[in-house]
Amino acid sequence: MSQHALRGIGRVLALFAADATAFVLSRTILSLLRDVSWLERLADMTGWRGASSSIYSEWEMAVALLVGLVVAGAYHSGDAWRSPRHILSGVTLAVSLMLWNDMWIRGLLPVLFYAAPAIVGLGVTTLFARVALERLSIPLRHLIQTRERVLLLGNPDDPASQKVFERLSHLDTMEVLGWVTLQPTPASAPAQKGVLGSLEDLWKVMQGQSVDTVVLSGYVGDAQLQTLMEAVVSGGGRLLAVSRYERMGWIRPSEVSYHPISFMELTVPSLRGQQLWVKRAVDLLGAGMGLLAISPLLGFLALLIKLDSRGPVFFAQERAGLGGRTFRMLKFRTMRVGADAEKAHLAHLNASGDARLFKIPNDPRVTRVGTFLRKWSLDELPQLWNVFIGEMSLVGPRPFFEADLATYREHHFGRLGARPGITGLWQVSGRSSITDFEEVVRLDTEYIHRWSLWLDLEILLKTVPAVLRRSGAY
Repeated sequence: MSQHALRGIGRVLALFAADATAFVLSRTILSLLRDVSWLERLADMTGWRGASSSIYSEWEMAVALLVGLVVAGAYHSGDAWRSPRHILSGVTLAVSLMLWNDMWIRGLLPVLFYAAPAIVGLGVTTLFARVALERLSIPLRHLIQTRERVLLLGNPDDPASQKVFERLSHLDTMEVLGWVTLQPTPASAPAQKGVLGSLEDLWKVMQGQSVDTVVLSGYVGDAQLQTLMEAVVSGGGRLLAVSRYERMGWIRPSEVSYHPISFMELTVPSLRGQQLWVKRAVDLLGAGMGLLAISPLLGFLALLIKLDSRGPVFFAQERAGLGGRTFRMLKFRTMRVGADAEKAHLAHLNASGDARLFKIPNDPRVTRVGTFLRKWSLDELPQLWNVFIGEMSLVGPRPFFEADLATYREHHFGRLGARPGITGLWQVSGRSSITDFEEVVRLDTEYIHRWSLWLDLEILLKTVPAVLRRSGAY
């Protein structure tokens, strides 16, 4: 049996042992908690005491946990097995499978009394057990010498290939032996450090170095690929290829099948399809509840603005949104009437030096109440209405002016792939202290590339301390 098969079996068995330990530990803790007197009374009030502690229900829960973790990808190779998101998703699925029938019979509230601590308990103990397994496996791996012996296939002088080499070299699970070049090396050429041969020498190098894995980082033709595959397979190893799209910035591939042909669809970062629907649903719910909750505050701030200076309460500006389409973004007015006409005369005070990021510390046009609103970002609150009607999102790229599009270069347009947000990576990473337009674009594009509900939640949670610190706000 190959070393890869043995490692795979060993990894699954080790994870299974860790999960079994976590299951027993969490069941013991939850059983002790159910015997606490005040929890007994709470259980009586809800009318449900949770699952039976019989051997059958324990076995059912154990199987459900295994199924949930497998379905959630927590047994996959790579880093998925230690991902908190995969583990929590698997545990939630397992508990839901067990309690689905009870939820329909007894109602949601009684079931939540057991489900919530079960999810938290199982999730924490499973994550703890897997972290402990990882810590324990490092000294054991060195003791029994089970690290993968890796050979890199590519050009050692290529910066992208060098980056792959550096990343693999820092992994405890891999031992990088050296390079095999894709092009033949002339006999008269001086030997390069770490180069063990060329593609024609691959099979011999694999045998001589006891190579487990070959990592391809470069481009090969059909004939070279056939030679490469034959050498790796006959040498008892496996072949990993670094995606060429990984080396091409923000291009993202996804498989599309039109039977019997499969294609790779290449897209730039943007929120599409069901992602837009999910994000819109969250925005609609969040903005609606937010407007209802802060309506008294909005009225109070509007009164302060009216008492402080003449002019309207709200200030509306044309901004570029999703796909470059314009909309009128609402804010509380923080400047005196006619402030826009003074912008050209104050251009020399722009802290960023870039007209697309027009920021003036101690701007003379800002009113007294406006200074307070800007410091605490309260002037942005009316944008909840823009979110509610679908022009903006709670989290997204910074909304810029339509006139700025004329100065955009090709890589700038990627930030138009999502609705602009009230907050975003730019806001929680420094707000007005970031004065480089390229850095703002990078953060906006990174957000679109990495988007998930978890990322939105993380940014929303980080927004609160960013506002309270008041750093970079003017």
